[in-house]
Amino acid sequence: MRASDLAYERLRDDILSWRIAPGTPLSEIELAARLGVSRTPLRAALARLALEGLVDTSRGRTGIVPDVSAASVAELFELREALETQAARLAARRRDPVVFEGLVADFARAGETLAASGIDAYYGVVAAFDRAIDDAVGNPAFRSALDGVRTHLVRARRMAAGNPARLLRAADEHRLICEAIRDGDEALAASATAVHLRASLTEILAALDARASQEGIR
Repeated sequence: MRASDLAYERLRDDILSWRIAPGTPLSEIELAARLGVSRTPLRAALARLALEGLVDTSRGRTGIVPDVSAASVAELFELREALETQAARLAARRRDPVVFEGLVADFARAGETLAASGIDAYYGVVAAFDRAIDDAVGNPAFRSALDGVRTHLVRARRMAAGNPARLLRAADEHRLICEAIRDGDEALAASATAVHLRASLTEILAALDARASQEGIR
């Protein structure tokens, strides 16, 4: 793997997982030393991240990890609901029932997965669900549009990680979506997806509000 690709992958993962927090200045000298690359491939990596909207370079030469705001999350969820409800309909029409039956079982075991293997294992199941939807839809242009929205919402979705009860409810919501797709019920798949997305948006906005309140107290 090229140095620029390595730097891109590591920085992208750090930003999406909140290991690099919103508002953090991205010092080229410090990052190059930490990642073990020269500044030329690092700049190439930062340029790619800026194109994805994961680095803000509008304030000067030093990039900054952009904040996750309530307004930006609400806008993304408007787009996400339009895309994902249609994706659920198409998946129900074109699906492999065996794949979604397996996901039904995986989401039914979400509590055990969280207890035994932690949050990353749970989000691994969610990622498998996203891939199954993409594969069932079978439309590269649709997949590209979904990927663009999902990239930004990964950071926002992680804010629900501090609420185990919400994660378990989300697992049940995913299970219902998978059951509808497995059974070929397009209308139910779309409506269950909309219910899940609206519940997720409510949780994320509440987490953002709580974070803003805590920062105000400080």
